[in-house]
Amino acid sequence: MMLKPLALSAIGLATACAITACSQGEENSNKVRFVLNAPYAPFEFSDSNGDLKGFDVELGNALCKQAELQCSWKTQAWDSLIPSLLSRKADAIMSAMTINDERRQQVLFSDPYLVLPSGWFVPQSSSITDVSSDALKGKRIAVQRGTLQDSYITDVYGADNTVVRYASLDDVTIDLQAGRADVAFVDVATGQETFVENNKNKFKRVGELINEPKKYFGDGFGIAFRQRDKALADKFNQALAELKKNGEYDQLVQHYFPDKQ
Repeated sequence: MMLKPLALSAIGLATACAITACSQGEENSNKVRFVLNAPYAPFEFSDSNGDLKGFDVELGNALCKQAELQCSWKTQAWDSLIPSLLSRKADAIMSAMTINDERRQQVLFSDPYLVLPSGWFVPQSSSITDVSSDALKGKRIAVQRGTLQDSYITDVYGADNTVVRYASLDDVTIDLQAGRADVAFVDVATGQETFVENNKNKFKRVGELINEPKKYFGDGFGIAFRQRDKALADKFNQALAELKKNGEYDQLVQHYFPDKQ
């Protein structure tokens, strides 16, 4: 889907990988260092023991097992993910990252592993029901900084609205509840989990779900690799195809997104 101390968590089949010895794209290496941004439930979050959980983490570990790779996970700020990948501090990003043309100029994406729309969320007491640009004129719209939602709101709503950008959805929740933002625009699964499920009777979803135009909303979520690492991307694509074939992928989707639209 955030500004927390960097932490390396080995989960399930994931094993820690020394930075100096683990450079994917090198021939014969079977170690992959994933980076991701958390908390961004239900995709990535820490449980009460501090272990990383979520759809991306479980699917990532299942893909690594299928591909016979050893994978580790490191959390960091969203806007540092691609720089870390390009500077070889990481080998792949799996963090609900939307595949779009702008990012394709920097990274190589896997096949899409999930397609979800974005949605609008407001405090339960809000009178906002119409989320058209005319209806929201003058409102403060909250987004996570550097996301596709940020780009869309900036271009479509930015001329007549104040776009309030946050490092994390935790910060969005605080300001939305305090009245420092009027409406939030995030991917619908994360918004439902963060605002509605985790804050009973405090927030609600309004308006239509949005997944167009492709310029902003892309082709779904993908794993990002350095452009030279096509062989590694192919391994994950093959593993994803196998998990879809054997039913394990569908089980994970049903567990985390029982109402997937």
